[in-house]
Formats: sequence, C-alpha cells, structure tokens
Amino acid sequence: RAAPSKGGTMTLLKLSLMAFSFVFWAAGLTMLIIGLWAKVSLGSYLALSASGYPSAPTILLATGIAVIIWGFLGCFGAATEHRGLLRAYSAFLAAVLAAGLAAGLSALLYRQTLAQGFQEGLRRALLAYGEDDGVADALDALQRALSCCGVESYRDWLRSPWALGQNGSVPLSCCRARRGCQRRPPDARWLHRDGCFGRVSAFVGSNLYCVATAALGLALLQLVGIVLACLLAAPINTQYSVVRRTSFVNAFKSTK
Repeated sequence: RAAPSKGGTMTLLKLSLMAFSFVFWAAGLTMLIIGLWAKVSLGSYLALSASGYPSAPTILLATGIAVIIWGFLGCFGAATEHRGLLRAYSAFLAAVLAAGLAAGLSALLYRQTLAQGFQEGLRRALLAYGEDDGVADALDALQRALSCCGVESYRDWLRSPWALGQNGSVPLSCCRARRGCQRRPPDARWLHRDGCFGRVSAFVGSNLYCVATAALGLALLQLVGIVLACLLAAPINTQYSVVRRTSFVNAFKSTK
C-alpha cells in the first residue's frame, strides 16, 4: 500500500518541478526580450551614464540566456529523473538567487553612486554637445522623450560652451514650441522646466516598489524550485540505493 503513495508523491513532485521549470524558462525568455528591447531602444540613453557598472540590458541578456538554458535542463531532468541534472539545477537556482540578492543589495547600497554617475554623464554630454554627434543625438532624444531640459533645469544650457557660441540659446529638444527658442535668451515659458536628472530620478523612485515586489516574488519562486529539485533528487537517490542493494543481495544468493 505504501508503494502507490510513494509513486504518487514522486509523480506530483515531478509534475510540479516541470511546471516550475516552464515558468522559469518563460521568465528567462521575458528577460531576454526586455534586454534586447532595452539594448536597442535605451542603449543611447544608458551611454550617457558615466558609471563604470555593467548596463542593465547586458545583465538582462546574460541572465535571460542562462535561465532559458537551465530552465530546459531542469524540465528535462525532472522528466527523466536524472539525479545529476536535478542537483545541478538546484545549485543553479541557488546561485541565481544569491546573485539576485547581491545585485539588489548592491543597487540599494550604491544607488547614490549610480545616480551621481548618471548625473555626471549628463553634465559631460551637455559640455560635449555640438562636438560629438552621437552624444548630441542621445541627449536630444532624452530631452524629447522625457520633456526635460538640461541636468537640473534649462539654465544649465545657458552656461554651456555650445550655448555661449549660440548667444545663449538652447537646443530645439528643450522647447515645447519653436517660437520660444528663437529668442536669446530663450523665453522660459516655452521651455521644458524640469531637468532630465530629476525626471529620471522621479521615474525610478515611483517604480521602485514595483521592482522590489517583482524581485521578492522571483526570489520566493526560486526557493520553491530549489525545494522541489532537492525533494525529487532525494527519493531518486534512495530508490537507486535500494535497487543496487537488492541486486547485490540477489547476485550473492545466486552464487550459493
């Protein structure tokens, strides 16, 4: 009577781990797609940062590829009850969990450093405006997308080398209407009042709770996967030991 119950438990563990692996694989595919989108769409904006840390799209791409591969291997290991793959899968999940916690703590501890790096990058871009076309295009695109002007305000442009060469003008990307930018100095009523650094900081701050909630949910999901993989690997180990012991006993009896 105990054997069917044990077999039913093994089947339930196997199906649960396969379902988890599919969800984990889908999460990796989502990270890969978001990383590709961010690399293409936000690459020019992120290039404005002066910090030496790896960019978020690069981290998402690398993590997404690794999760897709291991999600498939985890599903395969659960389906075939391969003890080595299950142990490696649980180790990978533990490594991803530790790396995610470390990245989250680093972002929390060094958020001021990251913010200062982005602010310094904006200032450098403003000073290099007119000399580097790539930087100028990225800064113009950022100001249009966020409806902002300068680092802290439009006044940052009035002290820039480019503006001094233009008799105190500002780029058209700062303007809500072209009419206000024709004047020197420009009419502040027709300019974007907020600085780009403040807009980016407000966006990150307003979405920080959502990011933290998603990270916590992913961590709990990984804990579930680690427990399932360990539970599924343990009975397999016991079952194989019993089979080996039975085979040895039968072989020993046959020699008598």
